Amino acid sequence: MSVSILRVKPEDVDSVEKRKKYTVSVVGCGRIGVLHACLFAEAGFKVICVDSDQHIVNCIMKGKAPFFGREIELVLKDHVKAGDLKATNDMKEAAGQSDIIVIAASARMDDKRKANYFDVENACKRVGSGLHRGSLVIVIGVVGLGTVEGLVKETLENTSGLKAGAGFGLAFSPTRVLNGQTLEQLENSKRIVAATDKASLNAASTVLKAIAKNGVVEASDVKTVETAVLFEAVHHDVDFALANELAVFCEKLGVDYSEAERLIEASAGVCFASPAITGGNFRKESYLLLEEAENLNVKLRTSTVAREMNEEALKHAISLIRQALRSCGKPLRRAKISLLGVSQVPNLKCPPGASVRQLVKKLAAKGAKVSVYDPYFSSRELIEMGYPAQKTLTKALEGADCVVILIGHERFKRLSLKRLKVMVKMPVAVVDFGCVVKPDKVEKEGFIYRGLGRGVWTR
Repeated sequence: MSVSILRVKPEDVDSVEKRKKYTVSVVGCGRIGVLHACLFAEAGFKVICVDSDQHIVNCIMKGKAPFFGREIELVLKDHVKAGDLKATNDMKEAAGQSDIIVIAASARMDDKRKANYFDVENACKRVGSGLHRGSLVIVIGVVGLGTVEGLVKETLENTSGLKAGAGFGLAFSPTRVLNGQTLEQLENSKRIVAATDKASLNAASTVLKAIAKNGVVEASDVKTVETAVLFEAVHHDVDFALANELAVFCEKLGVDYSEAERLIEASAGVCFASPAITGGNFRKESYLLLEEAENLNVKLRTSTVAREMNEEALKHAISLIRQALRSCGKPLRRAKISLLGVSQVPNLKCPPGASVRQLVKKLAAKGAKVSVYDPYFSSRELIEMGYPAQKTLTKALEGADCVVILIGHERFKRLSLKRLKVMVKMPVAVVDFGCVVKPDKVEKEGFIYRGLGRGVWTR
């Protein structure tokens, strides 16, 4: 017989056999949820994946995971076949069967950059409807300040009729899954955990240590953890804002930012961020902090300016494309532009960032004819996501006036410039945001070159 999860001790879950006595429900099967479901299953727990989308449930039961690599699908298939991982859209039933319930829902941002907690609240209502006494709820999604001890706690209590700390445990261990992050990387990361009471903290720490090889850091209170996560996101934003600012400076100066970055790292050991058009750098957490600051009437000047600068990077990208076309003697309007690579991570199938959609939309609005290609997505997948996709690289490049490389896939690094000249409509611009090609070689073949922060072009 298993020990109640709220009284669990390290020796109660120190082996796969002992963990099999406990069931974990993971609510929300996005990237965070699926990765955690795999981690818990690999550690030996019985796992129930819960999602309101029946299509996602069906995919998981077949061992399929959209936007994940083969590694994750193999793990899913193995555990589904073994019978220790299943999927359902019946949260009430899943909660009733579970000792531990992991809520992977996060705050969303609306068009006005305001937090929307519909997913979080809905998940809590569904969990509360089946929550039984003695269960442990761990929130792993990213939320705003005061959300766990406010909205989450109150919703769970109101729908379950139980009290946090007495009837059930409530803990918070936020996870920001990076684009392209592997199961191994997540497993090797150190977890932060806080809870509403001591018993919940002890139980959550004990459970999380089973999936976190480098252990956990226990925090004194939930709100401090909520704050720390938002601070980390803003720090990330500021780093990229500085990189994007210096990249523009390098373009004007006639210097290659990537080379300066390499020299700094080699000589001083300081790692600078690489400039980007916000593709993988959109951080909703930054907006959560800025919204809270506005509510408190506090001006976060650096954070605000950094977010604005990173949003403006997309405008700069369009400006580089326009400049390159102008140097070819061609207007942006009616130009055929081939966008290569929409994944947010090189050499991986990772969902396109919001900036890719914005770039396609803005270029089309200016009269350009855009085609998209990525070797990690089928044309059907891209079309279903709303992109004007081509089936092959050759088709995407045929008659192009401008070739824009968005991400540094190895496939694009092997692109033959001589073959490219045959497919496109010379003179042609090559705009490289993935730091894939060498500017001097591109210009030697007769192309016009532009690159983010790579101000060494001569034509």
